[in-house]
Amino acid sequence: MSISVRNSGTDKIKIEEVVRSIKPVDAGYYAKAQARLDNLTKPKGSLGRLEEVAMRIVAITGNLKPSIKRKVIFTMAGDHGVCEEGVSAYPQEVTPQMVYNFLRGGAGINVLAKHVGAEVIVVDMGVKEKISAAGGKYFKDKKINFGTKNFAKSRAMSTEEVRKSILAGIEVFEEAHSETAIDIVGVGDMGIGNTTSSSAIVAAITGEDVALVTGRGTGINDASYLHKIEVIKKALSMHDPDPSDPIDVLSKVGGFEIAGIAGVVLAATSRRIPVVVDGFIASCGVLIAFEMCNDVKDYLFFAHQSVEAGQLAILRRINQRPLLNLDMRLGEGTGAALAIGLVDAAVKILNEMATFSEAGVSEES
Repeated sequence: MSISVRNSGTDKIKIEEVVRSIKPVDAGYYAKAQARLDNLTKPKGSLGRLEEVAMRIVAITGNLKPSIKRKVIFTMAGDHGVCEEGVSAYPQEVTPQMVYNFLRGGAGINVLAKHVGAEVIVVDMGVKEKISAAGGKYFKDKKINFGTKNFAKSRAMSTEEVRKSILAGIEVFEEAHSETAIDIVGVGDMGIGNTTSSSAIVAAITGEDVALVTGRGTGINDASYLHKIEVIKKALSMHDPDPSDPIDVLSKVGGFEIAGIAGVVLAATSRRIPVVVDGFIASCGVLIAFEMCNDVKDYLFFAHQSVEAGQLAILRRINQRPLLNLDMRLGEGTGAALAIGLVDAAVKILNEMATFSEAGVSEES
């Protein structure tokens, strides 16, 4: 286990320090960026949401000519004890197998990240097996435990493990950022059973009906789907998580990788770095970060609308609209990779497109 034994109170203080350092963006930069965009050789607003993205990047960075050079996608991996209840179409052995696939460069996230010029850092937050990849530049061992407990029978993890998981996510970001400054972050996931955990978290925090926020995950059949809903309902009834306390919710029905994603988001936004959010599970990690500090919303770009229904409840709660809708549900950070390409394009429009005066083009009369 890479995280040393620490005092839980110390972990809490460190997390609170990061949360306190997150500030809302300076709204004045929106108008400054709008003025630049309106002076480019195009009808006002004709590039639609690309212009919105460009303005938001200016406000996030506090820079009228922002630059996106280093792009890093953090793919957080962890296993879930609730898989014992038969809620997934795939066995848990798939989690470590896919971690190795990521590290060999053979997964969807590797292909799409390479396409947009992003690095992929894979983080073992709680895979059920030991991952033998120590020393690799793009692998981080932050294992909290060998999978969570089955939350249909007991708490998923202790409060101390929740804090260690969030802090591990903060550490992973800080370690990478200290090597070379990161300009944009993507967050993704890997973990068999994590849609069950995510649906439980969303239902607990938002109060939405379990059936409305639970999807088919890996593609389970009708009987398994109905069983999955019942497992979540019974667990929420048994544990009664406090919707106003994201730490309590995580400890009762959460996952190590979900808490780790929350940590990455808190760390990145504390540094005024934009975060591109993948699908349902990544959105769930972001929901935890948002519940800890509402100001993180200023720094978020939701990549795509997942097929998983639970993401809609998250989008409503944070009042966000995704950039894409491609009927995706793979996870890993694949949607985030595609959306990072869009963010990069928006910044290039802002910086490289000529103004009317520069191009000698007549403006509207």
